[in-house]
Amino acid sequence: MVFNSLEFILFGILFFLFWPIFRRKNNSRWIYLTICSFIFYGWWDWRFLFLIIGSGLIDFYCGHKIHISENQGKKKRYLILSLIGNLGSLSVFKYSRFFGETLEDLFGFFGVSIQLVERIPDFALILPVGISFYTFQSMSYTIDIYKKQLQPTKNIFHFFAYLSMFPQLVAGPIVRAKHFLDQLSKYRIPNTLEIWNGLKLVAYGMFQKVVIADNMAFLVDSAFEGKAPYSGTLFWWMVMIGFSLQIYADFSGYSSIARGLAKLMGYHFRMNFNHPYLSKSFKEFWARWHISLSTWFRDYVYIPLGGSKNGKWAFYLATISTMLLSGLWHGANYTFIAWGAIHAFWLLLEKQTKWNKRISIEGLVIAIVFIQTLIGWVYFRAENIQQAHDVFAHMFLYESTPLKCVNFYINNIVFIGLAIIIEVMVYYRKKHLYIACLNKKYHLDVLWVSFAVILCLFFRGDGAQFIYFQF
Repeated sequence: MVFNSLEFILFGILFFLFWPIFRRKNNSRWIYLTICSFIFYGWWDWRFLFLIIGSGLIDFYCGHKIHISENQGKKKRYLILSLIGNLGSLSVFKYSRFFGETLEDLFGFFGVSIQLVERIPDFALILPVGISFYTFQSMSYTIDIYKKQLQPTKNIFHFFAYLSMFPQLVAGPIVRAKHFLDQLSKYRIPNTLEIWNGLKLVAYGMFQKVVIADNMAFLVDSAFEGKAPYSGTLFWWMVMIGFSLQIYADFSGYSSIARGLAKLMGYHFRMNFNHPYLSKSFKEFWARWHISLSTWFRDYVYIPLGGSKNGKWAFYLATISTMLLSGLWHGANYTFIAWGAIHAFWLLLEKQTKWNKRISIEGLVIAIVFIQTLIGWVYFRAENIQQAHDVFAHMFLYESTPLKCVNFYINNIVFIGLAIIIEVMVYYRKKHLYIACLNKKYHLDVLWVSFAVILCLFFRGDGAQFIYFQF
């Protein structure tokens, strides 16, 4: 079930109706969270519950063994078992077709015909919702135990309450055990401010999803599916700006709803997006975009590979490897690998030239960084590399666009403008600390939430699942 559905509204009402009863004691709290989260996840396909349960059991067992083992060799073997379990399930269910097609193309280049894809079992070609998120979350548990940064839990329901907690289960943010297991161990009732902030996050997240993201879908999808009646440079720039706002509003909206639901339960998830399109460097963009994933790759890939403190070549290797793996994490397609390579190039270029430090006009720097992200989004959204090349050519080799295009997509243009205005207003409102209840501007927040709810009711786009469900 998805947040913007009637099923989830009913599920949420029932969950919070009984939550005050079950949250009082640890065992009842953990069991209730686990059962409800399994119902939430199993709503798509109950058979894939066995996958998350199997992955969780392996990591719970390996975490315990790593902790009690005195021999470093044994610790490492249990860590490897955990990694194989998680990365193995990802490889089978997410990348088996991609690997098969790649090998077929490779052998075909040398004139050898092999048929691998047709031999892959049907169940392995179905992508379980949220598998990339919960496998990374589960892996961090055993890795942190191995690095002696976390004490393992002895209660299986405590572990599964963390791993499968429904607000962030299928599209993040990726919550670390060392940040969240302790929260789950405490009984607390959210205060009035936390409840209000939770409701605000849910309302704003719904607004981002159903008003902004869903109203961009017609423009973006018609263009990339070849159904748009127009083309040209202006048209494709409009499409890519629309997509940049669509994917941001869609994913940031999901994260906001997840954080809001957690606050209503008495928990805190860390911020996952912090106005990334207002970044003044590409490095800053990655410190603001999908923060839980970028910090995961920083801690478990970038730093172990050398990071920025072990010389120039270690930095190159760490940056390129991290961004390529980040691209592959998003999907089994060469377009995502190209997207990762583009981001690695921008990061290395910025590191070497420090171009953003040479420009004194802040607005110009922000615009350049935004254009850099747009170029990456072309390859992220395209169905294949050739389509991405074609879109890139349309954008930078001038082709005229009929003015009728503006009239045809006027609704989408209006929502593009609305998204930009609201994003800038929210950013500067936070920047100048106009925060509800803390500065007695409570009525302003009531106005904001009311405005968001009204727009959700009367200006929602065609219902669609969240984009990051496919990852």
